[in-house]
Amino acid sequence: MQFSTKAEYGLRAMVCLARAYPAQKNITEISEEENISAKYLETLIGKLRKNNLVKSQKGKSGGYTLIKNPKNISAGEIIEIMEGIIVSKCAGNNCLKTKICASSFVWTKLAQQIKKTLFAIKLSELI
Repeated sequence: MQFSTKAEYGLRAMVCLARAYPAQKNITEISEEENISAKYLETLIGKLRKNNLVKSQKGKSGGYTLIKNPKNISAGEIIEIMEGIIVSKCAGNNCLKTKICASSFVWTKLAQQIKKTLFAIKLSELI
């Protein structure tokens, strides 16, 4: 399983904000610290904001901060928001042949374990 840069950079941006919590950081600061394009970062942060993980403050001293304590935000939440967690098109409800295909059991179990692991990892553990 391979995640895209959306998941990777989204998680890195959130870890950066978690390190500063409860203070805020602006796009330029996050971009420089994490070596992520500011334009791409704006898109990612916008998605995280729409999904109620970060809030923004406008103005000269504006920036972004986490809505919740880093102890209450999981890596799984972030990755799921950024791109979803799909192990295989044969896992769970994605497959029309689940009941007759034995291999779908493997993919479904794997997907469950990956989600369980990712949702157990909290931002506070990464800072």
